Amino acid sequence: MWDLRSLFLKHARDIDRFLRRRGHNAETAADIAQDTFVRLLAAGPKIASAHDNPKAYLYQISRNLSIDYQRRERLMPRVTLSDEDLARVADPSPSPEILVYNKQRLAITLTAINELPDRTRRAFELHRLDNLTINEVAREVGLSTTRTWALIRDAYRSIRSRLHGL
Repeated sequence: MWDLRSLFLKHARDIDRFLRRRGHNAETAADIAQDTFVRLLAAGPKIASAHDNPKAYLYQISRNLSIDYQRRERLMPRVTLSDEDLARVADPSPSPEILVYNKQRLAITLTAINELPDRTRRAFELHRLDNLTINEVAREVGLSTTRTWALIRDAYRSIRSRLHGL
């Protein structure tokens, strides 16, 4: 079994230079060099012991990783955007209209919940907000599970009907 630490200390710089000569920038070369040692570590003792020359094995791994990286780079199109184009890229956050719409839906939902009969509201809140099961809610409100489920169903229907008017 090879000592990974001593292999890293002895060969990491040389592998990094090897990768730079293959055309990689400093950051990519460093990443691939690090991945080389991670691959060696992941390969385990059986693979490592099957190779007589650890240096040659490290270079083989780094060469293969380099080739894989270059293949991926060729497959992925590069897009260079100007500052103006970059500013026009869509913002993933919701639009102001969506924010207003969602606030309206929340207000309607809260109003609908507050207008429910006390026992129905309590059952709904325990189930939906406190994440209790129907059985736990039934015990809490002192009803059968069938009646508790009916209360929660009625609450959902009431809220849904209020929201459809939006």
